[in-house]
Amino acid sequence: MAEIERESMDYDVVIVGAGPAGLSAAIRLKQLDADLDVVVLEKGSEVGAHILSGAVLDPCGLDALIPNWKEKGAPLNTPVTKDNFYILGEEGKLRVPNFPMPPLMNNHGNYIVSMGNVCRWMAEQAEELGVEVFPGMACSELIYEGDRVKGVVAGEFGKNPDGTPGDGYEPGMVLNGKYVFLSEGVRGSLAKEVIGKYGLAEGHEPQKFGLGMKEIWEIDPAKHREGTVTHTMGWPLGGNAGGGSFIYHLENNQVYVGFVVHLNYKNPHLFPYMEFQRFKHHPMVAELLEGGKRVAYGARAISEGGYQSMPKMVAPGVALLGCSVGMVNVPRIKGNHNAMLSGKAAAEAAFEAIKAGREGDELSAYEDEVRGGAIGKDLKKVRNVKPMWSKWGLWPSLGLGGLDMWTNNLFGFSLFGTLKHGKNDADATGLAADYPAIDYPKPDGKLSFDRLTNVSFSMTNHEESQPCHLTLKDPSVPIQFTLPKYSEPAQRYCPAGVYEVVEKDGTPEFVINFQNCVHCKTCDIKDPPQNIHWTVPQGGDGPNYPNM
Repeated sequence: MAEIERESMDYDVVIVGAGPAGLSAAIRLKQLDADLDVVVLEKGSEVGAHILSGAVLDPCGLDALIPNWKEKGAPLNTPVTKDNFYILGEEGKLRVPNFPMPPLMNNHGNYIVSMGNVCRWMAEQAEELGVEVFPGMACSELIYEGDRVKGVVAGEFGKNPDGTPGDGYEPGMVLNGKYVFLSEGVRGSLAKEVIGKYGLAEGHEPQKFGLGMKEIWEIDPAKHREGTVTHTMGWPLGGNAGGGSFIYHLENNQVYVGFVVHLNYKNPHLFPYMEFQRFKHHPMVAELLEGGKRVAYGARAISEGGYQSMPKMVAPGVALLGCSVGMVNVPRIKGNHNAMLSGKAAAEAAFEAIKAGREGDELSAYEDEVRGGAIGKDLKKVRNVKPMWSKWGLWPSLGLGGLDMWTNNLFGFSLFGTLKHGKNDADATGLAADYPAIDYPKPDGKLSFDRLTNVSFSMTNHEESQPCHLTLKDPSVPIQFTLPKYSEPAQRYCPAGVYEVVEKDGTPEFVINFQNCVHCKTCDIKDPPQNIHWTVPQGGDGPNYPNM
């Protein structure tokens, strides 16, 4: 096929992803120099369409970026008024008192928010400063010049299923930058390429992940407690997997009901989505939701490796921001504040470089600020909580993790040093023959729902005539290797029902229903042979989250 000819445009900084990190970088660049040319490219149909987070927001990142955010009308409308933490059994619950918890676990001063709406507001602030924000523009490949990242290809549309140009093919454009910022969120395809090409993960622990699933419910006003934050651990996961839940009461009689499963679970028969649905039948949760209605659903992966898993963040011409690095504080279940601070730090490093006449080099000042500044300090205090949980289970990690956070908070050191994570989440998966199958109750259609019904509440859509964006390195592997060894867990770990094994003429066949994909990236992370590769579909496709 002849080489594709594309028009190109030049910018000072090209930013991939209109999440909190990318938008913070764009805003800060224009605050520093209104004449800088800055563009933000977002694959969702609009800013916020692909944003899914808990979310209780620590406003420290917003305070640093836009100190007068209240006057500017930022959608932080629900301050946290009450914190609850429970350990669940199948029928009962044990309240964990707040007083023994380290101060960093206190949500006083934080806000229950829709991060999608926060990002929509941030995009408005960026555009008022002169940033060009283009939604519906998926960035499908990187452009290199010698050893440096020079730009990206964005806005390619109209390919046939086999990848050849269709009748209405649009080749997209090349957008070049003195620096390119990748703020794609967890496990972004371009960040994954950069980390691999430049060996950025070498010398660091493997990144660890969780799968977060979330529903928005409208509940009986008599049961609504605006500003209340509840977290749980224990049932239904028990010893099968780490994880827990969140229930946040925001305004308008709505609650966010979410469930996180750590993806280092061993039993390949585990069905994370059905664990979430089962959780809602716990008496505490069922009583809250009874008489209400679910109005939205979504899912995404969460980076959980923390301090020791952050790869090198810079390579020639490119910097990784926010969840592309992995900046979630796991015990706090918060990362948006660090994403914002990372965007601000990257912008300041790029501004100084451009002012000095540089371009295409490594922004080492950005990495130094992340590791040595507020982000590094936030993550270093809690660095051992996740590996403790993985190695020793729930109860020991609660006690020892709490002790470790206290010593870090009071004295700045850990009795345990820095613990290692060990295997990545794909390698942690055990053989199907070594673990029992798990019998899950059928969804009742009132509190619990089947996957395909719930996916319809994510407003997900993909143009069916395009190439499948979920590619297999070897198409024979799912049936010939993963099915007999692991009972093909893609059928279960995907929270959107993308993957199926069906019988065709008496022979099992692996089916990919890419139209269902909510872009969570779990398949790219958890597939035991690492045979599934997630790439971007054409711009505007995927979920259309309203208030996630």
